[in-house]
Amino acid sequence: MRAMRRSRQALTAEECAAVLERNTAGVLAVTGDGGWPYAVPLSYVWRDGRLYFHSAVSGHKLDAIRADGRASFCVVDQNQIMPEEYTTYYRSVIVFGAARVLDDPEEKRRAIEALGAKYRPGFEAELAAEIDGSWNRFLMVELVPEHITGKQARELMGR
Repeated sequence: MRAMRRSRQALTAEECAAVLERNTAGVLAVTGDGGWPYAVPLSYVWRDGRLYFHSAVSGHKLDAIRADGRASFCVVDQNQIMPEEYTTYYRSVIVFGAARVLDDPEEKRRAIEALGAKYRPGFEAELAAEIDGSWNRFLMVELVPEHITGKQARELMGR
């Protein structure tokens, strides 16, 4: 992977994981039709050092992942415009890795339960019923990181 130009501003592995844990949305980028980049915002969960997100059983995102599993996923943690300083206080993380559809039913269930627990905590029975009732209408995708990078504005260093 390419080295970060301003490496002083790099986030540690622990800081990157914290950003991924506390946020709820990011942008998945894959190689789409005809080699064109395809980026799509989506909800996700970060568990055990991997990203998980759901998908319909067909569509552009899924076709791209099945054709070439290489992907990146970007999460913007902070983006505060500071007009008086003519700058932005930013913090973001990018995960580079391999995406795959979870074909194993147990893996799929663990992933969707983790996603459900993040977005609807305390409703385990309702979540289980929803999962069982829509099982064949969705897929779960896992993004296994090969490289994770994070960067923040100089002004946020040490905060």
